[in-house]
Amino acid sequence: MPKFSIVLGIIFIVMGLYGYFGISSESITALIPAFFGVPMLIFGWLALNEKYLKHAMHGAAVLTLLGFAGTVSGLIKFFKMLGGAETARPAAVTVQAIMALLCLLFLIFAVKSFIDARKNRAS
Repeated sequence: MPKFSIVLGIIFIVMGLYGYFGISSESITALIPAFFGVPMLIFGWLALNEKYLKHAMHGAAVLTLLGFAGTVSGLIKFFKMLGGAETARPAAVTVQAIMALLCLLFLIFAVKSFIDARKNRAS
């Protein structure tokens, strides 16, 4: 999970920078994925040390839960956009949808990892 957190952090940083410099530099909100990516990268890096693994991965899970909660509306708009609905900023909706899916994927793997760790510790 620490390596997944690091990779996800890098992806979020790249998405934010691309959104700001590549798509629309007039809004600071395009950098929101990067604002999530930096702490994800830090949590992943901290989790490489066994001493900090548990706390860092729980922090990363909370962060991705917040990220998913904040971008799930973009995911809904994305599916409406695929259905033919008009969207004011399709690139922003696409970035939100990608972030929502990546956050959800991380959450699923994190919960599974937490359950497996608890089972291993109990036995």
